[in-house]
Amino acid sequence: MLTRTEFDILTGDTAKYPRELVNEQLKFFRERGLLRGDSLTADGLKVLEPYRVRRAIFIVAGMGERLIPITLNTPKPLVRVHGVRIIDRLIDACLAADIEEIYVVRGYLGEQFDLLLKKYPTLKFIDNPIYNEANNISSARVVANLMSRAYVLEGDLLLSNPALIRKYEFAPNFLGIEMARSDDWCFDVEDGVIVKQKVGGLNCWQEVGISFWDETSAAHLAEDLPKAFDLPGGRELYWDEVPLKIFAEHYRVEVRPCTKADVVEIDTFSELKAIDRAYDI
Repeated sequence: MLTRTEFDILTGDTAKYPRELVNEQLKFFRERGLLRGDSLTADGLKVLEPYRVRRAIFIVAGMGERLIPITLNTPKPLVRVHGVRIIDRLIDACLAADIEEIYVVRGYLGEQFDLLLKKYPTLKFIDNPIYNEANNISSARVVANLMSRAYVLEGDLLLSNPALIRKYEFAPNFLGIEMARSDDWCFDVEDGVIVKQKVGGLNCWQEVGISFWDETSAAHLAEDLPKAFDLPGGRELYWDEVPLKIFAEHYRVEVRPCTKADVVEIDTFSELKAIDRAYDI
């Protein structure tokens, strides 16, 4: 198995390391036959195979009430921004990272997601029959056994930087934007690890709805999601509260930095109009 430093340098994530260390490590990889020049060899690909992302799961069953009137007839992920459906950019990024096993957990106006099959014929749909009776923990619960080495994504994120979706991941992580102040869901972070999830805060990391889960964390999720759902008030939970708050002791989740230029969550109709003036009529 690779160390974290070896993984980062082998996958090209070298910015946080001293140049001398990077050069020394790259030389070592080339001597071992894992790199030829700056390209991975067949042996290098084999070494990285245990870290490959196997699947992507989209949690998209909700109505998107704050985007009314657009969502009265269209599920939020299928709303077009500058002519492109919001979810398409996310799916395209997954496919570009060779993540071809993609699940969509649908509910509200679920049949409309069938339109995606024309462009993405290998998508798999999973229906959440109680999407209107519980929060999105009900959607995560129906795919709890699929989260091993998987990205879990919200379907209403306007992705501008597809490189955020990567072929390989080392450890469980959530995307976050470092903020001086946030009124949204956010994290307190120590040494790169999420130590507290909360709503609003100073000098925190604003939560972005793209996360990755490895085999160990997914095994906990398979047990903890149904358990949390059955707690008093459990149906009202957001699914990410389970690993980050309710059963946080079972998980070690890193924050993966991104910026507002990389990805934006479109919460309200006014935000949609500000991004795409075609809606400002």
